[in-house]
Amino acid sequence: MTAASLEAPNRRDILLVATGTAAAVGAAATAWPLIAQMSPTAATVAAGAPLVVDLSAIPVGGSIQVFWRGKPVFINHRSPQEIAAARADDGVIDPQPDAERVKPGHEQWLVVNGTCTHLGCIPANHEGDYGGWFCHCHGSQYDGSGRVRKGPAPKNLALVPYSFLSDTQIQIGA
Repeated sequence: MTAASLEAPNRRDILLVATGTAAAVGAAATAWPLIAQMSPTAATVAAGAPLVVDLSAIPVGGSIQVFWRGKPVFINHRSPQEIAAARADDGVIDPQPDAERVKPGHEQWLVVNGTCTHLGCIPANHEGDYGGWFCHCHGSQYDGSGRVRKGPAPKNLALVPYSFLSDTQIQIGA
């Protein structure tokens, strides 16, 4: 038997280091695609990006529908009569004052998620008994503030996060 010196590396030590390095590189090369496929695609990232909307083209009493994160968003330019009717809180199923559903100083603008809270349909605007939205699928009716008044819908139309960039522009999302 020959005694191996602990001070000088031998061929076996070099092979162990080379094998360990090759195994680490192989594991990283195998894991990289598995980890990379969990990242969102560019289309998904773009769908969640903030959306800037120009309000100057919407006449008083008019509305537009935009899509943000794959969901419809209703933007209504309410008239003084619509604002006065929305401030009446009688008969709402899910009570919430109109003042909590709009931004102070911009009460004429209502921005809500355009998905019915019953089964996810898209209600028609300026229809129904209350002049807000009417879901033709199951008969839910919302007022001019997006609050549910009649039908099977349990909650008001959801509010979306938005902020005013100027008097004529809003940014939906952060």
